[in-house]
Amino acid sequence: MLSATQTPPRPRIGITTSLNPTESGALEQRLDLAYVRAVERAGGLPLLVPMLETDEAADAFAALLDGLVVTGGPAVTDGLVGALPDDIDETHPARTASDVRLLRAFLDARRPALGVCYGMQLASALRGGTIYADVQRDADADIHSSGRGGTTHPVAVEPGTRLHALVGGAVDVNTRHVQAVAEPGAGLVVSARAPDGTVEAIETADGTFVGLQFHPEAMSPPLDAVFEDLVARARAGRENRAGIGL
Repeated sequence: MLSATQTPPRPRIGITTSLNPTESGALEQRLDLAYVRAVERAGGLPLLVPMLETDEAADAFAALLDGLVVTGGPAVTDGLVGALPDDIDETHPARTASDVRLLRAFLDARRPALGVCYGMQLASALRGGTIYADVQRDADADIHSSGRGGTTHPVAVEPGTRLHALVGGAVDVNTRHVQAVAEPGAGLVVSARAPDGTVEAIETADGTFVGLQFHPEAMSPPLDAVFEDLVARARAGRENRAGIGL
């Protein structure tokens, strides 16, 4: 029991990283500092997720965490509609395997998680969803890649969703993706769309998982509400587990 003067411990939020080859051929984990700062501002304790090779290690690491952020990355290759275009690479298989282990642990246990861009698409693919390899080409959508000249655009948020409770019925977002969710996976609902119909957010019915196609950490100003919500849900889960002795 905390005294009136004690500060509650920060919920431990795992943040996944990218995996990049160096000139020497070694592999290097990297993370955009904006994710760390967003979690820290929201009151969480950011913990970088290592690349784990076994389910046992992933389950043990997941048990240390109160929440999870699966960051943006290259292409998701499961459930593709169409072929990957030349301007997006496949994600390194070691990263995909590690991310899948940890994200599956959170999804199966219905624990608080946030998926950003690749992280959203990966969650949908894990649940059997399909992904446009190139949403501009395969769905006749507007340009959604900043590399192709895409800029900010509005999204319409579905009433009654967790995202709607956080940002209201509309929000302007950045545009940094080539792929997009075609059909969301089992148990996932669409919570926001771009004007051209592109899926911009998904979530579970209970709101334990929220996936965003855009990058809230890179908006100006950052969309801190989604990180604050993740940390609040992680804190509540931590307190609940402490209350029942877990």
